[in-house]
Amino acid sequence: MQAFWFYLAYPFLYLISLLPFWMLYGLSDFFYVVLKLSGYRKKVVLTNLRNSFPEKTEQEIWLICNNYYRYLCDLILEIIKTMTMSEAQTQKRCVFHNPQWLSNIYAEGKSIIVLMGHYGNWEWAGPAFSLTTKFQLVVIYRPLSNLYFEKMTVKMRTRHGTKITAVNSTLRDMVANRKNITATAFVADQTATPENAFWTTFLHQDTAVFTGPEKLAKKFDYPVVYMNVKRIKRGYYEVFPELLFMNPKETADNEILETFTKRLEKEINIDPTIWLWSHRRWKHKR
Repeated sequence: MQAFWFYLAYPFLYLISLLPFWMLYGLSDFFYVVLKLSGYRKKVVLTNLRNSFPEKTEQEIWLICNNYYRYLCDLILEIIKTMTMSEAQTQKRCVFHNPQWLSNIYAEGKSIIVLMGHYGNWEWAGPAFSLTTKFQLVVIYRPLSNLYFEKMTVKMRTRHGTKITAVNSTLRDMVANRKNITATAFVADQTATPENAFWTTFLHQDTAVFTGPEKLAKKFDYPVVYMNVKRIKRGYYEVFPELLFMNPKETADNEILETFTKRLEKEINIDPTIWLWSHRRWKHKR
């Protein structure tokens, strides 16, 4: 059954990836209307927005909601587009700013830990990083249950030199690559199980945060870098790395997690449209 759904969907996905960008965003406008009519996770989105921005009026909440659905359609099609995007298109559409301090860390032979959220087009940020810096980017991810779509996703994410590692293999992979200069990336704003999480306040709500990225940063003492993805205009992004901690072993318990969470929160408050509001981020309670 997995193969049936994959081979049914794949030709359409591949054809979408071949569309020129102007046509891709025209299709996105059509999907936006369909998505709005379907009411896809509308209750989840509105609840998340109301709890995150208690100071905003209902009119403001609905404006963010509508803009989010429009952006979500763009994002989905942009991710599909990665199936056939060239290196030139990737670097034009997602500009990675490589500051001197990041090059200096590489020159010193140090690996880094990268933290980012489901903010902006995180899928384009990966290949932009790989094509611009000398670090070997290794993205930590959760494999899909459908083995056929999993194989397709792996191929998409590794087209321009990026490597990916299943979350359960993270420590083993980092130990095996200790002699190489790597950038191990975590999209670290996913829902954590409450028993083993660090609890903090994020967007006015009790929030469980995965502790793994901080534990690994301290274990290997790799500098911690936050990747800030900004949408400049439709279909164009810029990525700005920010050094959070040069020596993680010197930090207090949960300091890395708290700093990352507050930094992401600051960016969401600046432009809330491009965060993943349809995700059930707060399904667990303290």
